[in-house]
Amino acid sequence: QLRVVESGGGSVQAGGSLNLSCTTPGLTFDDYEMGWFRQAPGKEREGVACLNWSTGNSAYADSVKGRFTISRDNAKDTVYLQMNSLKTEDTAMYYCAAEKRYMTGCYLFTSEYRYWGQGTQVTVSP
Repeated sequence: QLRVVESGGGSVQAGGSLNLSCTTPGLTFDDYEMGWFRQAPGKEREGVACLNWSTGNSAYADSVKGRFTISRDNAKDTVYLQMNSLKTEDTAMYYCAAEKRYMTGCYLFTSEYRYWGQGTQVTVSP
């Protein structure tokens, strides 16, 4: 069973920044798609950003375009989500997900990923 581990959540004021990290201990990301998702209380889990490790192609939800950036560190087998200009509506539990797939893009749908982390909480105050 592939283990996915997120870190980097916390509490910030609106306008602030956080950088989330995701890794899968003991596994390299070749041929994997990596996705960041979030779930606010009472809402469904939604896709935020995703990255195809092999091609570097990425995709973003409209709500975070221009503010969030997904990136990777090949040497560390780590994917990051840099979140800038945070808004109160970004408050949620953030999850990292992984799926092995031989494609050039990536998906922002929860149903497309089998492996999930436990989540890291992001709280943005006014």
